[in-house]
Amino acid sequence: MIGEIDVQGLYIPWLLVLALVTFVIAKAVSTLLSRLGFYRMVWHPALFDLGLYVILLFTVQRMFPSILKLLMV
Repeated sequence: MIGEIDVQGLYIPWLLVLALVTFVIAKAVSTLLSRLGFYRMVWHPALFDLGLYVILLFTVQRMFPSILKLLMV
């Protein structure tokens, strides 16, 4: 997955775009878990959020080519 997005002459790496998408997803999941009271069972919430973000970034990165292929059809 090497490449950039050209936004009016500014080249933005795909990983940055995926990281921003993942941040929005992770923030929504974190808010949902907080409202459910899940963080009372977590030893270190910030470390848990970091792990959640890394797992979600990996998932988004792996799923992105198939989603892009569906959007192009």
